Amino acid sequence: MMSQSKIQTLAKETIQLQAKAISSLVESINIDFEKAVDVIFNSSGRVVITGVGKSAIIAQKIVATLNSTGTPSIYMHAADAIHGDLGNIQKDDVVICISKSGTTPEIKVLVPFIQSFGNTLIAITGNLKSFLAEEANFVLDTHVEKEACPNNLAPTTSTTAQLVMGDALAIALLNLRGFSSSDFARYHPGGALGKALYLRVSDVTKHNQKPQVSIDASLRDIIIEISEKMLGVAAVIEDDKIVGIITDGDLRRMLKNNTDVSQLKAKDIMSKNPKTISNDAMAIDAMEILETNDISQVISEENGKYAGVVHIHNLVKEGII
Repeated sequence: MMSQSKIQTLAKETIQLQAKAISSLVESINIDFEKAVDVIFNSSGRVVITGVGKSAIIAQKIVATLNSTGTPSIYMHAADAIHGDLGNIQKDDVVICISKSGTTPEIKVLVPFIQSFGNTLIAITGNLKSFLAEEANFVLDTHVEKEACPNNLAPTTSTTAQLVMGDALAIALLNLRGFSSSDFARYHPGGALGKALYLRVSDVTKHNQKPQVSIDASLRDIIIEISEKMLGVAAVIEDDKIVGIITDGDLRRMLKNNTDVSQLKAKDIMSKNPKTISNDAMAIDAMEILETNDISQVISEENGKYAGVVHIHNLVKEGII
């Protein structure tokens, strides 16, 4: 049985080997890469990405990345392509073919058909002397010295190189398109990532009650308001303006420091100048205020008036935290 130290050593060697291979890819970025990006950027069609085996899996990931960053793309398995799926390729599409060796049988059959259609063909391959490299319009070199596999057989380092080259393409295109965070949000409306980009404070506060008391409210009224609204806080309002905040913590500290509380009013207990946020601000900005100030609630306002409360539990529920 392999020792724990040996397992850790092998894992570290694998990561170091792949890191070195990825760093070497910098030398592969040349005029062909630039032209490939330019062709895709100026194309009125889509990017069709194809491959077989592990390269096909990488092709699917690159398609997903391109689609999510503003470059319409589809995946086409090379074997399926020569059995009917060639119909996926439209006149103005750019085709990217991924293959470590560039000599697999499916690729050799597929490439001439792509050429006969007149589509631009971009190769992502580790073999610059291969059939694929020689036939492609542009070649992106993903050569690696060695796979992480001890037998130098299982695609590991080579597929990582393909993946990184695909990311380089996507980021170059993203920048050319001026793809913004708001654009990204439109393509990612679901999950925590999407919510972080589009969820606003108002989307949270509209579901919460609005605990508030006047500046002269009694201790009893304050406790009732905080308890009933269940947000652990109440805004102190005077002339429609937020003048303070009272939290559960404020109440505990007040009870600890005072023996006679019968005459205390909100103005005696409240914390002045509370942290506030615009109701139109992003929810992720509210989270930053909570984390920076180590607090659980922040008051929102709209046009200078009290709009509601954002509680840390709201953000947890929304998946922002």
